[in-house]
Amino acid sequence: MCARCTLATRATELLTDPATGHLNQQLRPLLDYWINSVDPRTPLRWVSQSQASTDLLRQMACGQSSISHTAFRQLPPTKPNDYLRNLLVSIGILGPWEPHVDRFISWLDTEIAPRLETECAFTINSYARWHILRNLHRHASNGTLTQAVANSARIRVRAAIEFCELLARRGVSIEDATQVDLEELISNSPGYNRTKTIASFIAWARKTRVNRNLTASGEPWPNATVTISTEQHWSDVERLLNEDHHPAHIRLAGLFTLLFAQPLNRIVAMRLQQIHVTETDVLVTFANDPIEMPPILDDLLRNYLTTRAERLVETSDPGWLFPGGQPGRHLVTEVFRRDLTVIGIKPYESRKASMFHLAARIPAPVLAGLLGITDRNAAAWAKLAGRDWSAYIQHRDQAGQKGETHAI
Repeated sequence: MCARCTLATRATELLTDPATGHLNQQLRPLLDYWINSVDPRTPLRWVSQSQASTDLLRQMACGQSSISHTAFRQLPPTKPNDYLRNLLVSIGILGPWEPHVDRFISWLDTEIAPRLETECAFTINSYARWHILRNLHRHASNGTLTQAVANSARIRVRAAIEFCELLARRGVSIEDATQVDLEELISNSPGYNRTKTIASFIAWARKTRVNRNLTASGEPWPNATVTISTEQHWSDVERLLNEDHHPAHIRLAGLFTLLFAQPLNRIVAMRLQQIHVTETDVLVTFANDPIEMPPILDDLLRNYLTTRAERLVETSDPGWLFPGGQPGRHLVTEVFRRDLTVIGIKPYESRKASMFHLAARIPAPVLAGLLGITDRNAAAWAKLAGRDWSAYIQHRDQAGQKGETHAI
């Protein structure tokens, strides 16, 4: 029996309710997806070897478990469970979900809510669900919800809990808390920036009029600075261009950062349609305007696009430039940051060095349109680079004419 026929037999059995002998119709799109796969051996191996996931599918097929995100929330957040969940989402059986948001909610419900003192439960829940969770949704909508952002959200909730618990031990409500109470919390956390982590809660308390007498400034927004020398920056560029023993997707991400000042959270979410390949040029649109890729990088992109299909884990192409190991998902920021750091590239510092270099050569309004940054950010970097581009405000319209490309 051929692989496709074997797959059809095993998958049909897996998705059939033994009590009725009927295929679960809600899961039929999954059966069709597998049977129509380009290489049936891949889903066949999954059906044969992924015991935990196939057991869950059997339970769903016979009605022992609902086919829903709620069912997955009750399970450990393991890679096999995430894979099946993302697979059902990519096929359309389940609606979209955001892992970091979903796990934050589960964390609140299972680990935080049960331990909250009665006196502070309402305040903490309001802060976490109406402020922190809303910020996570905003980051998700903007494509900036990384593991670091999710970790920061939890840290801020824990800081708020510590403050409320300190007040409870004193018999003081959050409404009656004083600056002295807050300063004690801060002073009792040596070596840790409690001022920064509690600032969000204090700002929320003031805004919602829970307590308008407390102040915590946190840390000022950092000024534009460069910590990598020009020599080091261009040495890193040369290494990424010429050291072909590094994976192509890591080299591309590093070069997009070092040459075009792109943040990793934007790079990982790039789509195929942002790349335009002609016989002579390779154009990449990071924001509004296409940019012509320099020599070597253009060939690297061509070659990567040719071999990219090998990274796909599903039949239909999700359209990500850097597809991940989970169905319908792209690679995550942490993977690129880790792998670039291993080879001696510091993404955050390198991006600032790139911004400094570009701001000295390109009018700030044009730079904003090319790289997808705000006018204010572009102006700040232009100021640091010692260039005043105020006379070039009209240049954006000229540079943004339809069909015009840029080489940086």
